[in-house]
Amino acid sequence: MDIIHFLLTLLQDPLATLQALLTQYDTQTYIIIALIIFVETGLIVMPILPGDSLLFAAGLLASSTGKLELHILIPLLIGAALLGDNLNYWVGKNFSHFIKSRERILFFKHEYIDQTHAFYKVHGGKAVILARFMPIIRTIAPFVAGAGSMKYGKYILFCILGATLWVTSLTLAGYFLGSNEWVKHNFEKVVLSIVFLSIMPMIVHFIQRKLAH
Repeated sequence: MDIIHFLLTLLQDPLATLQALLTQYDTQTYIIIALIIFVETGLIVMPILPGDSLLFAAGLLASSTGKLELHILIPLLIGAALLGDNLNYWVGKNFSHFIKSRERILFFKHEYIDQTHAFYKVHGGKAVILARFMPIIRTIAPFVAGAGSMKYGKYILFCILGATLWVTSLTLAGYFLGSNEWVKHNFEKVVLSIVFLSIMPMIVHFIQRKLAH
């Protein structure tokens, strides 16, 4: 399976993708899920990976198949998210001028940085936690923090809290709702609902900015 096809399949149907990985790789699927979370949070050029729905799908499969164990899955993914965040922070610390000089790199657009800067101005330190639950913003936020918005000592505290809340809440939501037959047969609708809830803060922020002008 080439990487482009895998990413497109993952974006389209994360549950089916994880099921296929479990069938083919069994317990090695833990590492693959962790790598995806690490890439989404750690590589500023890959902000489109489905972190929220992936965590929910992993929790659902832990409940429905028994092949994934929560006591392994949750700490592993928290660790992957933290490693990704810290890599992204230090990239921002050391290479911000290079990345800001590019209008677009792969899936990354320069305007994402401006949007995240504006988000930090409104929410301050808690932006690190809130950003965890917002697609794209969660990938850019550590970079922006490293580029000068926040000292590392302050950042890492919010980072740990955010990663723990994000991974635990969405994985457990998938786990406890995984036994629901409607959820199993309507996973696409569940994913769309998760995405909508995730981008709601961005929509509210956009409306507030428009009303302020």
